[in-house]
Amino acid sequence: MYKMGLLTGNKTKSSNIVGQTMKLNPHGDMAIYETMVRLTRGNNALLHSFVDSKGNFGKQYSRDMKFAAPRYTEAKLDKLCEEIFKDIDKNTVEFMDNYDGTMKEPVLLPTTYPNILVNANQGIAVGMASNICSFNLEEICETTSALIDNADIVIEDYLKAPDFSSGGQLIYSKKEIRDIYANGKGGFKVRAKYKYDKENNCIEVLEIPYTTTVEAIMDQIIDLIKAGKIKEITDVRDETDLSGLKLTLDIRKNTDPDALMNKLFKLTPLQDSFNCNFNILINGKPRVMGVRTILNEWLVFRVECIKRQTLYDIEKKSDKLHLLMGLKKILMDIDKAIAIIRGTEQENLVIPNLMSGFQIDEIQADYIAEIKLRNLNKEYILNRVSEADDLVKDIAELKDIYGNEIKVKKIIQKQLKEIVKRFGQPRHTEIIHEEHVEEITTEHLIEDYNLKIFLTEQNYLKKIALVSLRANPEHKLKDDDTIVQEIDTHNKADLLLFSNKFNVYKTKIYDVPDCKASSLGEYLTNLLGLENDEKIIYVTATDNYEGYMLFFYENGKGAKIEMSSYATKTNRKKLANAYNDSVPLVRMMFMTEDIELIATSSIKKVLVFNTEGINPKSTRDSQGVQVLTSKKGSTLIYIKTLEEMQLSDVDYYRTKNIPAIGCYMKDEDKSDTQLTLDME
Repeated sequence: MYKMGLLTGNKTKSSNIVGQTMKLNPHGDMAIYETMVRLTRGNNALLHSFVDSKGNFGKQYSRDMKFAAPRYTEAKLDKLCEEIFKDIDKNTVEFMDNYDGTMKEPVLLPTTYPNILVNANQGIAVGMASNICSFNLEEICETTSALIDNADIVIEDYLKAPDFSSGGQLIYSKKEIRDIYANGKGGFKVRAKYKYDKENNCIEVLEIPYTTTVEAIMDQIIDLIKAGKIKEITDVRDETDLSGLKLTLDIRKNTDPDALMNKLFKLTPLQDSFNCNFNILINGKPRVMGVRTILNEWLVFRVECIKRQTLYDIEKKSDKLHLLMGLKKILMDIDKAIAIIRGTEQENLVIPNLMSGFQIDEIQADYIAEIKLRNLNKEYILNRVSEADDLVKDIAELKDIYGNEIKVKKIIQKQLKEIVKRFGQPRHTEIIHEEHVEEITTEHLIEDYNLKIFLTEQNYLKKIALVSLRANPEHKLKDDDTIVQEIDTHNKADLLLFSNKFNVYKTKIYDVPDCKASSLGEYLTNLLGLENDEKIIYVTATDNYEGYMLFFYENGKGAKIEMSSYATKTNRKKLANAYNDSVPLVRMMFMTEDIELIATSSIKKVLVFNTEGINPKSTRDSQGVQVLTSKKGSTLIYIKTLEEMQLSDVDYYRTKNIPAIGCYMKDEDKSDTQLTLDME
């Protein structure tokens, strides 16, 4: 395109460009055209496109939006290519033969900025993997300029993060970015940008990750809806138009749009990873390098380009000065020069005669001989010779630059500054720090609902949703089995199951299969892998491990264990020493706040006390404190709440006509209230 004059000329049909390119590269016409499509402004694949295009060139973010045939589209080089080809005609880079030896082509282009990091690039050649993300042009130029001033700069201070033409939000992890910058390998996450349209109750996705397409996202969402994993979406539409990408999700009433998008980030390419592999050819050999090394290698290359260009200018100006020095010699006697030319009978003797007549070399003599007759006047020759002083000054400056690498790098910095001024753009991809992003876990995808847990005597567990329980409240149990405990909870809580072997088993309630009241439920021996003689005797559920577990033993002792003692950082399913095993257990219970309990001993003594008087312990198998003092070998029979006493014991006495004579006694020394019942 450069050789076709498309840097400054008008657009031409893409077919012409493809045809001319085939002189340099023996690939097929469609492979060449597809390459050009990606370089165009219309395709939106590059942060800074090389080709100014007219017509349909498809879109990088669409799988199905196909580009038009090359006979319908037009293109020319974009303004940025002035920096790609700058001074290429001044021997700045090496040239080599094309594939059939009929033309010369540059080995590399003398790009005045580190384009390798500005535009995303994937793959070098067959069997040579490479995946380079794009960075903001302004940030790259400023980083390179700072690196020239100080080779030990912290790259992250100048180069914020990758930047993509497709926009989106980059989840910034300092460790991940540092690893990529240092080693050229690693990955980071990019997610879509969206907004909630409250009036129409829909979510509009406006920017998606660079690595995916809008059709791939739609397909995944539709599959999730069909599978019943996403129930909040009623319709999904691609509303992309001339103004840009838009994917619309119609949602049900009362749906939390942010919670729904968190699900979609986990389950669809609306959040995707970009895996970096900065594998670059340096002198024909592949090397995986970090950002600092890449920029340093580019600086070495660019310094060489400017030195070659400077040397070219020195040679050209020196040649011109040499000619002018010859011209200056004939200024002393123009008539003599004319006489020599007129007096020479043979044409091939004109040059030798001028050389001997003015003591000049062949090149100078040839230059003088080629001057038109009309220019052989004093004014013309004086004007030309006056340029010599400027040339001498310019050559001296150029030689100073050529021999001084610091001055060469100052030129590079000046060029980088001009590029930022002309072509700099704001960031497309927004940076959000990972601490501000809610971590998307499996739990986000679990439906939460209220339910009841039932534990039976024969070690069965039933998890029944309240909706199902209301529809069918009749329980099915095995013969001689009874329900010994029921608790209210929800699907995302943790379930703790205490066994008679002093173990506690932990599981997520959503991991326990739902059942109906008409089924037997889950056999806990199989579900938890219990020993043959092990049995679950108590269950409780918690969200945040706040509150206490109470344990009461036959010797009258009670332990108040903090629930946090059962929380673990790892996903351990079984904790040993869940409670004390030295004395038979009378009762355990879970509580969130202190309550009043009634303790009854084997000698018909009853103690009413508040759990506030029991100090909490963090050791799970602690024996606790003495709640009821043992006398004459008495033991603790049971512990009940006041509500349980009212509902069971008192009502039982009344129905059986058993007199219950109660006497409350306040002990002044101990702040315990004792209730004595005479059952005779």
